[in-house]
Order: sequence, then C-alpha cells, then structure tokens
Amino acid sequence: MTPMNSLGLIEMTSIASGMQAADIMLKTSNVELILSRTICSGKYMTLIGGEVAAVQTAVDAAVQTVGFAVIDHFVIPNVHKSIFPALAGHNNIPMLEALGIVESFSVASLIEAADAAVKSARVELIEVRLAMALGGKAFFTITGEVAAVRSAVDAGARVVEEKGLLVNKVVIPQPRKELLSEMI
Repeated sequence: MTPMNSLGLIEMTSIASGMQAADIMLKTSNVELILSRTICSGKYMTLIGGEVAAVQTAVDAAVQTVGFAVIDHFVIPNVHKSIFPALAGHNNIPMLEALGIVESFSVASLIEAADAAVKSARVELIEVRLAMALGGKAFFTITGEVAAVRSAVDAGARVVEEKGLLVNKVVIPQPRKELLSEMI
C-alpha cells in the first residue's frame, strides 16, 4: 500500500478525458486510486493519494495531456488525517457543537477548503460531500466551539472564494441535535 500523505485530484468536463487522466496518473507514478467516477453534471473526477512527489508527478502528467478538459485540479501535501474518513462518508461525531458548512461549485476547491479549514482551527471535520445529487456542487461540514468553527469556515471559504467558486458559507451556533441524524 502506498503511504498517503498527499492527495491529488483532477476535475474534468469530459468523461472520456477523465478516464484517460485516471489511467495516465496511475501509469505515471506509484499512487493509489481513491476515487474515479462521473459526477453531476456530466463531469468526471479522479482522486489519488500517495507521497507528495509521486502525486504531483501524476497530476502534472495528466493535466499536460488532457488539460483542455480540466475544470480544476490540486495537489495537497501533508493532507490533514481527517480528510480521508470524511471523503469516505462520515467521521463519527457523537454530538454537534457549532455547525459550519462551506459549499462550492467545484469538487477540487472544496477538498482544498476542507483541508485548510481543519488545519486552521480546532474543529472536527464531519463530512465532505462531492457532487453526487448536488448539481455538480460540493460541501463540507465541521463542528467545534463557535469561534473555532467561524475561523475554520472563513479559512475554508477563502480558498474557494479565491477561485470564484464559493456558493455559500454558514455557521450555526447550537444546532438542534436532529441535524446530526439528518447528516448521517
């Protein structure tokens, strides 16, 4: 198994080019395929993990070959450990303190934002939801003390805002407990 301290992602307008990009990334470097699939609305994304240099090489090779179809891409070195379970579904959070939500038009910018958010303040990442049944949008949810959640939401939103892809950001102090059951 490849050590995973880095993530790389390519989000594409073309499904065919997306599959081609995934193949290029896997053939170029010693990386692990985390997720490769169609996403709403007719886009394709491939997410890989591995050591920083291998992930960078793989993403660069794919972007060079099929760059015309690339919507967005990234390499996140030293990715926060909570990103992996949040991408897989849901971190086990027993209760909500304040609830923070950042919503983006781009999968790539949203994952970058989630990483920036959890690195910026003492919060727990609940979930990263990626473009399925969301009209191509993505969002993440976090919890913690109100001030920490505000700080983390602002840090994450800045990443998305810089790319012009921010849909919305919200902090809900003392959310009702029913919201947690709706998110699971």
